[in-house]
Amino acid sequence: MTTIGTILSAGLLLLASLLALLAAVGLLRFNTVMARTHPVTKAITLGVVAVCVAGALRVEDRTDALRLLLVAVFQIVTAPIAAHMVARAAHRVGSGGTRDLPIDELRESGR
Repeated sequence: MTTIGTILSAGLLLLASLLALLAAVGLLRFNTVMARTHPVTKAITLGVVAVCVAGALRVEDRTDALRLLLVAVFQIVTAPIAAHMVARAAHRVGSGGTRDLPIDELRESGR
């Protein structure tokens, strides 16, 4: 492993820990489900991708690096969908803070 790769992977791990901290701040700062889903999903998705890329830089075997990159792609695809489903379920139950929305297309369509 080269020195540049070590420094780059350490920087990515530091970035991932900073993103996890930002996700925790967003979770504590916002008070509704709709407001919490955005910062948590963005920060955690980017954090997991950063950890996977850092791990892919550190492993010796190329197949392990490919698996880590596939995990990152899977995270990028599934995390926004999961956040959308959580927000939609909170909207259906009525606990998502939807009373403050100026336009609520889901309520208007009856879904």
